[in-house]
Order: sequence, then structure tokens, then C-alpha cells
Amino acid sequence: MESLKEMWSLVCERLNASCGEVIHDIWFKPLEILSFDGTRAEIAASEFKKKIIEQKFYGDLKAAFKDVMGFDVEVVLVDPNSVEKKATQSDKTPSTSLSIEKNTFDTFVVGSSNRFAHAAAQAVAENPGAASTYNPLFIYGNSGLGKTHLLCAISNAIKARNPSADIIFTRGEDFVNLIVKGIKEKTMNEIHEKYRKCDVLLVDDIQFIAGKESTQEEFFHTFNALTQEGKQIVLTSDRTPRDIEILDERLRNRFEWGLIADIQPPDIETRMAIIQRKADTLGLELPPDVVQFIAEKIKANIRQLEGAVKKINAHVNIDGATVNIAMAQNAIRDLMADSRPVSAIVNSIIAETARTFGVPQGDIISKKKDAKTAKARQIAIYIVREMTDLTQKEISEYFGGRDRTTILYSCDEIAKKSEKDSALKKTIDKIIKNVQEQ
Repeated sequence: MESLKEMWSLVCERLNASCGEVIHDIWFKPLEILSFDGTRAEIAASEFKKKIIEQKFYGDLKAAFKDVMGFDVEVVLVDPNSVEKKATQSDKTPSTSLSIEKNTFDTFVVGSSNRFAHAAAQAVAENPGAASTYNPLFIYGNSGLGKTHLLCAISNAIKARNPSADIIFTRGEDFVNLIVKGIKEKTMNEIHEKYRKCDVLLVDDIQFIAGKESTQEEFFHTFNALTQEGKQIVLTSDRTPRDIEILDERLRNRFEWGLIADIQPPDIETRMAIIQRKADTLGLELPPDVVQFIAEKIKANIRQLEGAVKKINAHVNIDGATVNIAMAQNAIRDLMADSRPVSAIVNSIIAETARTFGVPQGDIISKKKDAKTAKARQIAIYIVREMTDLTQKEISEYFGGRDRTTILYSCDEIAKKSEKDSALKKTIDKIIKNVQEQ
């Protein structure tokens, strides 16, 4: 069953790359794979999702399975209420738990790139709240470097010492959704009761609350209530508080109160250790030359390193493949940024730009003309020009069919502004780096 879950995880990675993050998160991320007999996969999906996926995304789903497995797979979407599941609903891990129990300090591979953040996280776990001089602890770094792992490790360590500790583990995006729902359903008092009286608040990807006025206001008061009571707060982000655009200045100041620790991409020795640790966890024997090959090819993202090992393990378990460099090369081929289809790269650029500027992804390719959307659109067009070989006409097709003069103007305008505005250039470089490392 573990290899089944790994296979579905790899399929979802392909879908995220080919269809874009928004489509993946809405239509595929919540689904569950029920079975795979070697040629036929059954996926649980509600009648509504089944209808939409079959009409619009079935080809993408089939292609993702073929990419992972190397052969055509018959994919069947079934109503979860019509089949007898092998696991009960109570066995499922809530999405906000992020597999907390598996991520501990013991399973975190420490290297020069993350040693300071790891030590700070351990210090907080040993003396949270009033006893901590690191409140809040703010950990930042690019996606896939272990920030979430450290949050989970903090939670585990505190629970081990104090099983009755009230720990809330959430994501910035989930907190936004919670506030929207609370306002709509008039349940804000219940939210106050829960969040402002916990012992430890752990928030992953806090940057998602930027630009959301009601959410920022709520988090400001939650932050104050907890710190005044000596409760511990730990936050993660893909950038420093100073670099989170459209973040309320009061929050920015509070995020800088405690300790800020960064995580950088791991060096090759750490990457090799991570690969070997993951292989050992899966019971997979990897030859040293294969470990080194993967570490040399994937340099900036721990999730990609683990994804490569999972894919190799899936091939070994399902089709009995022999582990060698040729097989490893095939396994990591589609994990390399430069091997992605151009459409996937463009989708990633649009999604990352939208996230950076706090605008809906769909607005960037729409006809909306407000200043914030227009700026994000121009930057996305400029980055597409920089990262791909697409012509102006081809770029225009990705941005709602705008005429070529608009594309040219956007590129020239951002090129000129970025030469004079160092903050803008830094933002553009950050978006490009994040896209390359996805």
C-alpha cells in the first residue's frame, strides 16, 4: 500500500507541472487512489469531480500515469460511496497535520545549509513560550528545503515532553480560508477561543496571508494575545518578513521581534545523506554511484531528491526494475526544471508571480486592468520571455491573446524598471529561482 501512495504522489507531481498548481490543488490533490493491479488504477472521486475530470483533464491524468509508470494505464474514476475502502475515515491524517508523526529531529538531515535553523528549532522545542528567547521563530527558505519538517519536529518534541500541550499546526492558506469562513458563518468567536488560547501556534507558509486585510487583522490580534501570555509562535515563509510584499507593517515588525533563521539549498554531501536516509526508510538499496548521480543532478530541492528515490522504489516494487544509473536517469528526467514542457514552465511562472503579488492566477491572463494585476501581468510576461524561447506571438497566447505590441511593451517596461529598482529586480530573481527549483 505504501508504494501505491507513492505512485499517486508522483502522478500528482506530474499533474501539478502539466496542469498548473491551481487546477492540481482543486481537482486532483484531494483525490485518493484505491487500487492498482498493474494495468488499471481506480481513483476515488465524487460524481461532480468525476464528471469534470473526465470532460476536461482525463488526458492529462492518463499522461501523468504513463509518465510515472512508463506504459499506458487504464484510469477509472469511481464514487467513493460505492466502494468498500480498505481504510476507515478515522485512519486518515488531516491535511493540516502534514504527516507530523513522520517528521522528527531524528529524521532531519543536518548540514551546513540548515544547521542554524535546526538548532533554533530544537531550542524552541526544548523551551517553548515564555522560556524561549526566540519568539517568534521565523524560518525562511525556498520551497522543498525542510521548513515544514522542522515545524513538525517542533510539534513532536513538545508533545513528547508535554502530551497535554495545546498545539495548533496550520498553513497560511488554510488560515485565510478559516477567517473567510468564520466571517461568512459568524463563527469568529469560536476561532478566537481556539487560536488565542493555544500553547503553541505553528504556521507554515505565513506569506499567504499577505494582502488579505481581514486575515492580517485577525492574525495581528492572535499574535499579540499569544505573545502577551508567553505562548510560542513559529512561522515559516519562502522569504524574509522584509521581502513579503503587501504585508501589514505591524505584522512585519512583529515577525522580526524574535529570531530569523534561513535554510539554504544543501551541499552535495548533505544531498547524498538525504537520499540515503530516504532509501533506508523505504528499505531500498541504492548503489553509491546512483546516490551520487542523483545528488549531482538535483541540487536545490529536498522534495525532488525524495521524489526521485520514491520513483525508483515504485519501479522496483511494481515492475522489478534493476537499480542502476540508467534507471535513475530515467527516474529524475522529469524532475529537472529544464525538461518540463514549455507550457508547464509558463504555468509555473504565472502561478508563482500571482502568489508573489497576492493576485488570483486567473486575473493575470484576464482583461483586468487594476494597477496590482497589471504589474503582476507585466512581470509574468517578462519572466516568460527570459525563461523560454517563445516568440511574442506565442507568449501572447498564454496571456489571453494580447497583441504583440503589448507583449513587447511589457518586456521593455519591466527591463527598464528592474535596472533602476533593485527591489523589483530582487523580486523577479526570486520568482525565477522558485520556478527553476519547482
